[in-house]
Amino acid sequence: MFIGIDLGTSGVKALLLDRAGSVRASITHALTLQRPHPRWSEQAPEAWWQAASAAMEQLLLEARAAGIPATSIEAIGLTGQMHGATLLDATGAVLRPAILWNDGRSDTECRELEATVPELHALTGNLAMPGFTAPKILWLRRHEPELYARIAKVLLPKDYLRYRLTGVMATDPSDAAGTLWLDVARRDWSDTLLAACGLRREHMPELVEGNRITGTLSLELAQRWGMRAVPVIAGGGDNAAGAIGVGMVRPGQAMLSLGTSGVYFAVSEGFLSNPGSAVHSFCHALPHTWHLMSVMLNAAGCLDFTARLSHYPDVAALLDDAETSRDRHGAKSPWFLPYLAGERTPHNNVHARGVFYGLAPDAERADLANATLEGVGLALLDGIDALHASGLVPENITVIGGGSRSPYWTQMLADIIGRPLTLRAGGELGPALGAARLAYLALAPEIPIESICTMPEIRAVRQPDPIRHAFFRDVRRPIFTQLYRALEPVFQAAM
Repeated sequence: MFIGIDLGTSGVKALLLDRAGSVRASITHALTLQRPHPRWSEQAPEAWWQAASAAMEQLLLEARAAGIPATSIEAIGLTGQMHGATLLDATGAVLRPAILWNDGRSDTECRELEATVPELHALTGNLAMPGFTAPKILWLRRHEPELYARIAKVLLPKDYLRYRLTGVMATDPSDAAGTLWLDVARRDWSDTLLAACGLRREHMPELVEGNRITGTLSLELAQRWGMRAVPVIAGGGDNAAGAIGVGMVRPGQAMLSLGTSGVYFAVSEGFLSNPGSAVHSFCHALPHTWHLMSVMLNAAGCLDFTARLSHYPDVAALLDDAETSRDRHGAKSPWFLPYLAGERTPHNNVHARGVFYGLAPDAERADLANATLEGVGLALLDGIDALHASGLVPENITVIGGGSRSPYWTQMLADIIGRPLTLRAGGELGPALGAARLAYLALAPEIPIESICTMPEIRAVRQPDPIRHAFFRDVRRPIFTQLYRALEPVFQAAM
């Protein structure tokens, strides 16, 4: 039995996987987000630990009820939200709330970092963005200098859980690639990039590949939970672990994740990059493997926004209403720009904001619902095109995440993108399942990776409708593109 722990933004999920590859139990414990100022996004690391502890205890209770003793657990794998700056002093105490992946305060520091390190793109394969870790540290150096001077260690969110579980400070290359301190091709810390932030290697956790052991569960926790002092595995960043969870382990495989954010993830043969279009180039959670990724900050999260704005009881009601009112206005339907908290790929614009355009006196909330679904799809296509411009064009795309449960939206996405989309069973388990699989791989290196990291059963394939694809390509997308270009200087001036 293997446990996977996923430290998400909205909650901590703990999952139990057996050696046959079946998920035996899964528990989620909620987290909240703090936004003390505009563009800020923070969480307390202690809240992560309390949620993770509660999830573990609930998971073990559920396992015991199913006749699975805690002593049968062999290892723990970790995954979680990337980029978050978790700062410890020399005693291991947390210095301040963690600054998260969706925090946008450090755009000035991004420009500073790009100017200071001309080779940044070549080393990291990425643009400097406020979501990444390094600009956050530069912001702290400028705005909280006394606290900055006390930084002894910078950990990523999942690695703070590792520290509490084992006392070990370690990370893996897939998560480390999101800091802007990693030489991604070499899978090692870059002294040049660290020095640009006033840091050295000793400020960093040890780098360990995702399917390797980093330490063992402390005796105190093992006794509290009735477990053995099992190994804790390096794991991976949430997107890399999510890919492991749906069997994305070989070059050419790709997935589209429809969570709060939207991610298009493609496994590459080696280190590739297209930083000019804000495509992310990261290490995968397996040795000698890399991936490219386009990221939009608000995907399914936009559905929650419009449901709240339009007084739908929930997103399911929004989806039902949208489907019933499909094509009510055709080419004259409203447009939606889904940049509620800025955007990464391809615009890298922290100042961009959400916009409804083309509202007429007879507009109804169902029109806003369809505009939202379409706008997210068109923004995802912008990111997909940017990734494909690197030369990596996968043949098949697997769709995972909460948004994949909607037949109406996934068909619309296939029509917008113009490619078949494959829906697989259990895709919503993603990162936690991937973390448990990495734990399994660590203890069974003799088993082929594909035998453990299998692709889930196909639930459906959405084939694009050629007529609908032409409508989105020739009628809807050009206006969507023109809207962003026209408003880009307005976004900048308003901030």
